[in-house]
Amino acid sequence: MAQLDDLKQAIITGNREAAKAATQKALEAGVAARTIVVEGIAAAMEVVGEKFRTNEFFVPELLIAQRAMKESLKLLSGEAVEYVGTVIIGTVKGDLHDIGKNLVAAMLEGAGFKVVDLGVDVSPEQFVAAAKDNGAQLVAMSALLTTTMGSMRDTVSALSAAKLPTRVIIGGAPVTQSYAEEIKAHGYAPDAASAVEKAKGLLK
Repeated sequence: MAQLDDLKQAIITGNREAAKAATQKALEAGVAARTIVVEGIAAAMEVVGEKFRTNEFFVPELLIAQRAMKESLKLLSGEAVEYVGTVIIGTVKGDLHDIGKNLVAAMLEGAGFKVVDLGVDVSPEQFVAAAKDNGAQLVAMSALLTTTMGSMRDTVSALSAAKLPTRVIIGGAPVTQSYAEEIKAHGYAPDAASAVEKAKGLLK
């Protein structure tokens, strides 16, 4: 479909106006919001993620694509979109870094997830409350400081104590697969593109 091909290309190249125009044309042509998300936005962000993983794209290109994606999503905000799942995301208590977290949130949103972004310095109690209130399938936590990694353990414990079926993904510069296993998180993602793959895998 021409409109979706145009949308995909606009997001990959970071052309906000073109992304907006292609989305509008798709809606006017009667294309369902979910189709636009899956075959246009998610398909584009998958390409962007792969280019990021292979070092063809870097953080600036990722951010430019994200902005174009947001223009498309704005037009879909009033449409009935069937999300693949709901993710609560935030940087853990004591940590104020958010660039990595924002990239993951954007990639997840582009992949068709409903993303509830709690921001930075998020306590275990806030993660639990948001997961309950939104019926979330996933919680994604980020930490850049080694001193705040303990908050990840506390949040996993709090979610478990609340008997929530929510799966947990963690990431951030000091975080490792072995740490994820140690605190009984369900997944670890070293970058934004991997986080999307891991999130999709945990929903199966």
